[in-house]
Amino acid sequence: MSLNIVLVEPEIPPNTGSIARLCGATNSVLHLVKPLGFSTEDKHLKRAGLDYWKYVNIVYWESFNSFLEAQKELQLFFFTTKTDQPYTSAHFDKDSYLIFGKETKGLPEEVLTLYHERCYTLPMPNTHIRSLNLAMTAGIVLYEALRQCSGE
Repeated sequence: MSLNIVLVEPEIPPNTGSIARLCGATNSVLHLVKPLGFSTEDKHLKRAGLDYWKYVNIVYWESFNSFLEAQKELQLFFFTTKTDQPYTSAHFDKDSYLIFGKETKGLPEEVLTLYHERCYTLPMPNTHIRSLNLAMTAGIVLYEALRQCSGE
């Protein structure tokens, strides 16, 4: 199996493009939960320079609920600024799903409440900064998961 990155209703094409490249480079699966804030039709991807898109394993989901219902809870890891639990305290395995919300709102509050023990954050000591870029956050977390899975 492989690690999985899940983007719930992503809104900003360059973020999704960067994360798709990250998934392709690491042989991770990218899950895109609809609705998307952009088109993934071939002509739009070519215009954005995403010529590597065909080399990325992408799974589309019609809704977040359909995605959640199809997964095992212990494989789910949710990332949010609304918790104090650092991502380094998570114990990832090769079948983990790293789940990120939309850029403007994050993950739904009811999901954060339901899965509060499975929510993690990236510490940001500067209180003037609200959050990190989605693609940067996904990269940091994915490489920590890869490190853990390699046994290092």
